[in-house]
Amino acid sequence: MRTVPVLIVGAGPTGLTAATLLAQYGVECLVLDRWESIYPQPRAVALDDEVHRILARLGLRDAFAAISRPHRGLRLLDRNMRVLAEFPRGTAPGRHGYPQGSMFDQPELEAILRRNLQRFGTVTLRGNAEVTALTQDSGGVRVDVTDTTTGEQGSVRAAYVLGCDGANSLTRASIGATMRDLGFTQRWLVIDVATEADLGQWEGVHQLSDPARAGTYLRIGRTRYRWEFRLAPGETADDYRDMARLHPLIARWTGDLPVAELEIIRVAEYTFRAQVADRWRDRRVFLLGDAAHLSPPFIGQGLCAGLRDAMNLAWKLAGVLGGTLAETVLDTYQIERGQHVRAMIKLARLIGTAMTAGGEWGNVIRRAVAPRLHLVPGLTDLATDSRTPPLRRSDLVVRPRLRRGLAGGLCPNAIVDGDRRFDDMAAGRFAIVTSIEPSTALRADIERRGAVLIIARPGSALHRWLGAARAAVVRPDGAVLRADRRLLPRTIGAVRPVGG
Repeated sequence: MRTVPVLIVGAGPTGLTAATLLAQYGVECLVLDRWESIYPQPRAVALDDEVHRILARLGLRDAFAAISRPHRGLRLLDRNMRVLAEFPRGTAPGRHGYPQGSMFDQPELEAILRRNLQRFGTVTLRGNAEVTALTQDSGGVRVDVTDTTTGEQGSVRAAYVLGCDGANSLTRASIGATMRDLGFTQRWLVIDVATEADLGQWEGVHQLSDPARAGTYLRIGRTRYRWEFRLAPGETADDYRDMARLHPLIARWTGDLPVAELEIIRVAEYTFRAQVADRWRDRRVFLLGDAAHLSPPFIGQGLCAGLRDAMNLAWKLAGVLGGTLAETVLDTYQIERGQHVRAMIKLARLIGTAMTAGGEWGNVIRRAVAPRLHLVPGLTDLATDSRTPPLRRSDLVVRPRLRRGLAGGLCPNAIVDGDRRFDDMAAGRFAIVTSIEPSTALRADIERRGAVLIIARPGSALHRWLGAARAAVVRPDGAVLRADRRLLPRTIGAVRPVGG
């Protein structure tokens, strides 16, 4: 029986990201997926700059830029396509050096993730491999696998298993975890269309607030367009699989474009849910991505949450396997990610409800209120700023209980030296960011611990970010472990060598 340190169930974006991050630390992984190759249908279509930053960390900065389009913001429309409110995003890169939002085609994203993974000899990816059972003991996990082409059965033993196997996760069932409902269930029609024609529409997300048929429109590529419409009771996707029936739904955006120039890529029914698993870990088995949580798509955070899971867990697991971190650090995974993902799901649920609830009365209220939303102080920034909440307190997020600080938030990927940004210098290690020139002894201690020292010069973006703090410990995933008003031995003592 083959033995590996980490076995990953599922080769979607979350599983591939986790495998790549672990490979960067030299951890051997086996990735098993029930499909032979990339699932061909587009699903996720949006991500923010925090997650764009993760893709850059994988080595995909330029490759992702080549397949994506900047997301220009949000526009609210009434049933007559009148603009009720608009929240535009500028064209300049955000605080992390990337567009605050990007649109893409998921099969293209998975293709570049797979090609990139081939650079690492420590990772094996097997398709047509369906995991049928997981059995844990004190020393590891036995994973039973069936070859879907030959029917041949076999087993693999792993020290740890990461379940990245989606909404119908066998991994989740194997650890006895259940999904807890957060109070949102709606049936929607999802439509992907290709055309060489330019529809001439504003290149942001269009939210149609129509009590008869709420909808969403966005351009996801040079020739790809996405629509989503709420289904009425009794309707199914089968009612809209031919263009003759589908066209009346999308004609408000396609205008006089001949039907013959529109190619249906996919018409599918999705039930949008807001759910979070009650536990994400059982001893050596972890849940990531849709196996752990499901979000309505209204703020484009479904795929983002899965990649954040991988980023949060991979460095901790690498440190445990490498013997530099105690296994107890793995307890911080759900503590940190669970609260964050709940906050994002609740925001998506709020947006979805605001867009679809109330029938005709809701429509009257939206028409009256929406055009004045830009007058509310801070609301435009809230609608367009891609920043997400800080992580909650844990053994790896040290912050005061009664006041806010830098701990738990992300260190900006600011330019530090010439055209080198923070992530280029940190390169997956702990970093000490400080506005204080450390003594020779402190410098030696930082170097001994395998951390990177980054001096925040006066007037620089990092100096402004530090604010009242004079030093911050930044984890390998970019989150701040702690911040202090002085560069103290205890500040440096929070650093752990992870690898990289």
